[in-house]
Amino acid sequence: MTAELVRGQNHPLTQVRLEVRVSAGTPVVAAATLSDEQGTIRGVEWVAHPGAPALPGLEVSRQAAADHRLAVDLDAVPDAVHRVDVLLALPTDGRGPVRFGAVAAPFVAVTGLDGTEVATYTITGLDAETAVVALELYRRQGAWKVRAVGQGYAGGLAELFADQGLAEAHALANGIQSAVAQSHARAVQAPASGTTDTDRAHRHAATTPDTGVHATQPGQHAGPTQHVGPYGHDASHGMPAEPTPAQAGHGADPARPGPAGPVDYTHPGRQRTAPPPPPPTAPPAPQGQPTGPVAGDATGWSMDERLYNQVWGMFEDLARTTAAYRSAVDFADSRMEKELDQVLSDPRSRIGGQGDAAREAARARHADLVGQARQALDRDLAQLQAEADVVEPALPPAYARWDNPVWHGYRVPMEMPMALRVGDLHLPESDPLRIPLLVRLPLERGLWIDSGRAGSLDGSFADSHELRQGAMETAVALAARLLAVHPAGEFTLHVIDPAGSAAGPLAPLTRSGVLAGPPAVGAAGVSEVLARLTERVDLVQMAVRGGAADALPPGLDTAQQLLLINDFPHGFDDHAVTRLRYLADEGPAVGVHLLMVADREDAAGYGPLLDPLWRSLLRLTPVADDHLADPWVGHAWTYEPSLVPPGSQILQQVLTQVAQARTKYM
Repeated sequence: MTAELVRGQNHPLTQVRLEVRVSAGTPVVAAATLSDEQGTIRGVEWVAHPGAPALPGLEVSRQAAADHRLAVDLDAVPDAVHRVDVLLALPTDGRGPVRFGAVAAPFVAVTGLDGTEVATYTITGLDAETAVVALELYRRQGAWKVRAVGQGYAGGLAELFADQGLAEAHALANGIQSAVAQSHARAVQAPASGTTDTDRAHRHAATTPDTGVHATQPGQHAGPTQHVGPYGHDASHGMPAEPTPAQAGHGADPARPGPAGPVDYTHPGRQRTAPPPPPPTAPPAPQGQPTGPVAGDATGWSMDERLYNQVWGMFEDLARTTAAYRSAVDFADSRMEKELDQVLSDPRSRIGGQGDAAREAARARHADLVGQARQALDRDLAQLQAEADVVEPALPPAYARWDNPVWHGYRVPMEMPMALRVGDLHLPESDPLRIPLLVRLPLERGLWIDSGRAGSLDGSFADSHELRQGAMETAVALAARLLAVHPAGEFTLHVIDPAGSAAGPLAPLTRSGVLAGPPAVGAAGVSEVLARLTERVDLVQMAVRGGAADALPPGLDTAQQLLLINDFPHGFDDHAVTRLRYLADEGPAVGVHLLMVADREDAAGYGPLLDPLWRSLLRLTPVADDHLADPWVGHAWTYEPSLVPPGSQILQQVLTQVAQARTKYM
């Protein structure tokens, strides 16, 4: 089973002797660096390159080539080494392309010595860069993993080495390019198989979705539940859908590509002009004991990004270990069934006690296999729970539960975070372990709180009115969280409550003064708010398309806009429904987002007209529900909303600060 990685994702390595195969479509220089726990290269002797191709446990090619095969023996690298970075760079001899954006996306694969692919990565989103960190092999809690990095550098190898703390960065970069120019030695033979790595690279670039890791599993098919890639992508539509695995759930991770353009996995608006600070390290463990988990030990240019990637990694680890357990149980079941069938089909088993003994033996073997699988699962779950116990208290407000003490020290932020927690995910085998469901910001799609479920998994909220109230409370908690994680003046909240039935749940918003205006009621109020936001979308779209963003009307609110709608479609006529669909489709691209509380059955009279609307929204529920399914391993994840604990005043305290900051800004 091969893991097809996207930027930031990781995969465990079960072998220590590996090859890293590179296909670039144009001659590139391949190199590798060794670094310590802080990600620092201690000297030029920790760099394998064409002029010095061999290091302990590592060998690279001696010249530029379109195909490379790097040899790695992780057991042979020095104990002080915690990371092995695989680097690619364009030659500076003037005979080839001068930037990676002008060539096909490079493809790298980590394989066993027999050629079996363990993990692959197509490095998309490059433009002016001339050097890139492709992969990172790193130690974590005594084991090795591979992570897709894809960090490019327009300044070439010199800038890359300087970023990793090497004092002789410029001299080494010049030496590498000089060695390549002199054609120092042998060429690297291409793979002997009938399909070249270059062909594979083109195929992967054409078929890999922008939704997350998808382990190849023959015969896997989509089930009836909504499929979402890790942390926010709808695998069936190329955009976020209902929450599933740490959509990671349903949100948005990579930037949306055009119909034929490359996928850009860079978070919108994040400028990476400074090197990332070193990740935190765990205190020395007692002799003979493994080092404990550390919050923020994933890769990233800020603690925010590291924690986001760490949560993503926890989700992947839980999905993988649960899939292995379920597969082992399925195998044990099928094996016992086959053995019992053989017993029944053998006439000799009907004589004496031979049949009973055979059946007991089959059941014993089944119990042994299931017990071994459960033991391995419990071991992995204990490690994940230990990591969750460390990570959860370290999360910033945007990622934290409402009962996290971090909210008591809340201050209005100066910049928008990478993502937002909209709930938790778990699997039946891993209870009580919870993985945060994070969606990327800014939102790439609207949110839909489904108030039409007949009841929750445990039988609560069976009453329709109580369920609708719970849905509105969930929406208010989400709206408050969105307000809280944006800087002052950069997020505006509008409310439509046509029948005025949500006065209770809306009280925290109305009392604190964070709304742009009183909740709109009646058909006239619905029409007025929708018309105003539709006009805003039109104006911003025209300005952006015309390249005249500074020509917007002086009074236009340029902040992100969120429209919270209660009890749709009550109060909506056909014209209002048309405008709502327009906002759902066109609004997110220009900063207008929807948060709807609705029962789909109430809108059944519109027939298929509203099907595109429901598909365009990320569906959440006010109760625990297992409607989220990831396309990676096919699990049905149980989603639980992020709610304020009963009796807590934290929501009112946070909203008061938001309102005060908004008043000062205005």
